[in-house]
Amino acid sequence: MKVTLPEKEGIKKGQIILYISIVLVCLICVIVAFYVQFYARIDLGSFIGLESEITYGNKTDEEIINLETDFTNLFINGINNDNGENDNKRIEQDKKLVYTGYQKKETKLNSYNIDVNIPHINVDNEITNAYNKEIENIFLNITNNVLNSENSNIIYTVDYVASVQDGILSLMIRANLKEGANAQKVIIQTYNYDLRNNKEITLQEVLKIEKLNESDIQNRIKTKIREEEERAKDLQSLGYNIYSRNVDSDIYSLEKSTEFYLIPEALYIIYAYGNETNTSEMDLVIL
Repeated sequence: MKVTLPEKEGIKKGQIILYISIVLVCLICVIVAFYVQFYARIDLGSFIGLESEITYGNKTDEEIINLETDFTNLFINGINNDNGENDNKRIEQDKKLVYTGYQKKETKLNSYNIDVNIPHINVDNEITNAYNKEIENIFLNITNNVLNSENSNIIYTVDYVASVQDGILSLMIRANLKEGANAQKVIIQTYNYDLRNNKEITLQEVLKIEKLNESDIQNRIKTKIREEEERAKDLQSLGYNIYSRNVDSDIYSLEKSTEFYLIPEALYIIYAYGNETNTSEMDLVIL
């Protein structure tokens, strides 16, 4: 008796193509996720062919003037956009990524009037630890010197603001120091830390992330400083004591432009001349 065995049912060609497609899509997703997490930031909208609105570099003159006018209001002694995505970076889980580590408000007649809020970065890393040490060395040391002063008529304030944007923790600290008859001194220090890659991030790296042309930004800086240089000369000719700029100085190069602050609405490049001398003069280049 002849027995015929049933033929094995083969996998259809369409199913093979479907399985291969699923595997390829999963593999691409893993590669993109890994690359974004550890090496770069990809605009996923552009990646899949969608156009996204350009946030930086295309502001009108009116928008820039409004941002300059509102600059002082940025300092809220707190952090914006700390929405929990970086909770694993925090040392103290009950505190924000940046919080007020030291606060003092005190007045001593004829000696001083202080109101300081000094921030602390709540991230355990060699770089952020160095940031915190520098913040103490600059702002807390001045506070202690003021508290130990007698009959100096010193006014000293410190405030700050922080923000998280595109995985970058950006912190800006402002100090106002007025000692007797001396000119008011405004110090602004910024600290910018890449939370994804656990490293300090430079202005040039931020420009690349936000797809801004370095040559164009350098020209904008030079144009802004040249305008302020001419304004200072005009006021000096009228007898005013105004800080002099030199547009040819290398402090205005992108490599030397170390003070900047990033928020969703704008990128501020800051030239605070009080960091080096007794003046409240500063220039803002806003993108």
